[in-house]
This record gives sequence, C-alpha cells and structure tokens, in this order.
Amino acid sequence: MAAPHRGSDVFETRLLIDGQWQAGVRGERIPVLNPFDGSQLCEIEAATEEDVDLAVAAAERAAPAWAARAAHERGLLLLRLADRIEQEREALARLEALDTGHPIRDCLNLDVPRTVLCFRYFGGMADKLEGSVVPVDAGFLNYVDREPIGVVGTIVPWNFPLMFTSWKLGPALAAGNTVVMKPSEITPLSTLRLGQLMQEVGFPPGVINIVPGYGHSVGQRIAEHPGIGKVAFTGSTATGRKIVEASKGNLKKVQLELGGKGPNIVFADANLAAAVGGAAFAIFHNQGQACIAGSRLILHEDIADAFLEKFLALARSIVLGDPLDPATEMGPLTSRLHQERVLSFVEIAKAEGGQVLTGGKRPAGDHLAKGCFLEPTVVLAKPSDRVAQEEVFGPFVTVLKFRTDEEALEIANGTDYGLGAGLWTQDITRAHRLAKRLHAGMVWINCYKRVHPASPFGGVGQSGYGREMGFEAMREYTVPKSVWVNVEAVIPPFYKR
Repeated sequence: MAAPHRGSDVFETRLLIDGQWQAGVRGERIPVLNPFDGSQLCEIEAATEEDVDLAVAAAERAAPAWAARAAHERGLLLLRLADRIEQEREALARLEALDTGHPIRDCLNLDVPRTVLCFRYFGGMADKLEGSVVPVDAGFLNYVDREPIGVVGTIVPWNFPLMFTSWKLGPALAAGNTVVMKPSEITPLSTLRLGQLMQEVGFPPGVINIVPGYGHSVGQRIAEHPGIGKVAFTGSTATGRKIVEASKGNLKKVQLELGGKGPNIVFADANLAAAVGGAAFAIFHNQGQACIAGSRLILHEDIADAFLEKFLALARSIVLGDPLDPATEMGPLTSRLHQERVLSFVEIAKAEGGQVLTGGKRPAGDHLAKGCFLEPTVVLAKPSDRVAQEEVFGPFVTVLKFRTDEEALEIANGTDYGLGAGLWTQDITRAHRLAKRLHAGMVWINCYKRVHPASPFGGVGQSGYGREMGFEAMREYTVPKSVWVNVEAVIPPFYKR
C-alpha cells in the first residue's frame, strides 16, 4: 500500500481477487500520476489476462450463493456501503481530486454524493424488481421471473471513476450478479479504495473482484472471456466496437455507454442568464471530460452576440488551479496525452477556418506549467467542421448559429452521436415538440447534465446502447425466464382418446 502525494491517506494498490489483495501474476506495476504537477502518486499492481481468469473463477464460485441470497440482504449491504462512503466523504473526495484533477469542491459536492445516492437507490431497489404474470390460454398460468446473468465484467473510464464504479456495481450487485471490474489504469485509486470499504461492510469474497490494467490486455480478456455473461463498458466509441467484436465468442450481453457530441440549443426567447450559466456548466464542468458535455453550442442568430458576450466573459473568469484548493473552478485534464489530444483540435479548427474566440492554449503562470491544463476554449465553426463532428472531450465548445427551428434540429441531429442534448426556451410547446425530434437518449429542457439514479442514462446511434440507472438498469443486469404451469391438467385435444 502507498500514500498519495501531499497527504497521509492510505489506500490499496493491489488487485482484489476472491476477497484477497494480491500482486498480479506477472508482478508488473503501473505508475499513477498526479495531473496537477506530474508527480507520481504511487504504483499499482498491473493485472494481466491470467489475473482476469483468476478473478472470473472467483466470481463464478461466489455467484450461486450471492444469487440465492435474499434480495433485501444484498440491498442492505449496498446501503451499508453508502453509509461507509458518506463517512469517508472527505478522504474519498481528496483521493479523487488527486487522481483525476477534479476540483475538490466538485468531488465533495457532486462526485461523492452522487456515488452515495446511487448505492442507496440500488440498495433499496434490490427487493423491488418484480416479475409479471402474462394472460395466456385458459387453464394455464404463465409468469415471468427475472434472474441474474451470473458473472458480469465491467470496465470503468477515467473521467468519473468513483461515480461510474457505483453506476455499474449498484445494479449489478442488487440484481444478484458477481462482478469482475477493471478501473482505468490512469485513475484506479478511488475504485480500489471502494473495494476496501466493500470488504469492511461485509461483501463476501469473490462477489466483487477488481483488476486494474491496460485495455488491450485486461479489457480485451474481460470482453472475450467465456465465463463472463455480460460486459458493461463506458468509454470511447472506437473501443466499444472492439468490445462488441471480442464478445462474440460466447455471445455475451453487451452494454455500451460511448461518446457524445452534445448539442445545446439556445433559442431567442431563452432566459439568457440561465442559459449562459447552464451552457458553461455543460462544457467546463470536469474540464469538459464528460460524454454528455454540451460541446456544440447552437445559438439563434438574434441573441448570439449578446449570449457570447456574457459567455466569453464567464469562460475567461473561470479559476484554474490546484484541484485541492477550494477556490479552483477547473482543474487539469487527467493526463498529458489527453491534453495534447485536445490541443490538437485547436489546430484542426484553425486549419478549417474556425475562429478561436477565447482560450485554445495552455494557461500562463509557473504555478500551472507542470500540470495538464488547458484554458476554457470557445471556437466559432461550421456544422461540417471536424470540431463540430468529432468528440474532443475537453473544455472546448464549438459555437454554431441558426435561424429557424428546423435548422437548429438539422444541426443538432447532424452527427453520428446521440447521447445527451439540451434546449433553452420559454415556449413549452416548442420544447416538447423538439425534444421528441432530437436524436438523443436524454434531453434536458432549460437545464443540462442532470442525472439521478432513478432516471435512465444512455444513448442511441454511435453513443451506444443499453441503459444505466433506474428500473432499466436492473433489467439490463437480469434475464427474463418464462414459466408455464398447466393448472387444470389440460390435455392437448389432438392427443385425447
């Protein structure tokens, strides 16, 4: 175990398999870096394909007893975990800020509370998922039960590791599955700490197994493993396609929450102050590293200038700094490699004739020089430009303009993605009409990026399929079984004698 940079928190750096913290089979290690200053927080054990095999075997052994356990008992463990996370609120928030670059105030006020809320919701959901009785032929009873899949493989991204860990573990465990989880090798620390807390509250060995490692080895093995009945992945569309390809060996169920290019439409009658603040949150929260980020700002030409005047002033005023400083409003991007990728889109925008209205470079100042920072960036572009079509995944918003409702819809639906979309208007008829026609799994009206464990989360098109959260998530982690009962000893007429 190790202690993180500038602190005394103690957390696990090994693999969790069958209730034991252990080194990887090959003894390889991965450095975990602080994106604020590039310092090394620790090294973690690197899982490999052999470790995944061990984890799956442990999950298979634990699966029958966990599935047979009373649903309310599974739920009670999740509720205890939520309480334990709440007790560790400050330490977990600090760990998440160090590992990811999230500002500590966001970790304290959003990431940790949402994690607690998710585990509480699915703790209560465990004994609420009901089957159904189907009206069929006279003399017969047909009921449909929902059973756990068995062993589930989950792959968590690096942008919201703590929160996304809960989004996958909550419904999977509540439904009676055992889990093999791969956190990102870039930001594994909060997930590993969560594994410790799960042991503390009494989850049996093998029910949850955590194997951080590289996608090309650990992720690939999880996706193709014949002992895994489902894989749930959050990440890029390109990687999602690879997972689908790898999963075909045993035709496992696949759930994908992939990329996005969220349209955020502001109409001429919008509450301008609310729209400016909401649009800033939509793109600059978590440094824009969110699949649902409002990365295309689509403005009615009548209010575009007035909107941009306020929006650009707000963007330029955002405080960049140390994620552990409560005054910091935007931290660094999570890795140096990703910082370079986002900066490359600034050059792409310029090459296509786009206009950088603000930002587009590393911030000045020696105190930020070592970090993976990028100024809040606003670019005026055309709908066909790459920066308006491809996911940048940073504090980078593309501004587009429209005249009519139809033109706004055409621009909004003009990408291959379909995750989240927002619109700002005081015309409620327009709002409902356009919400129905937006090509997206989620639509926000006069708000953006609202999430709740009870509300389905997921996309269409190249943004994936399947749903996190709510009853939909419980259905994603179970399979229906149809049972027929001949209650009146009915004999088929063509066999009567």
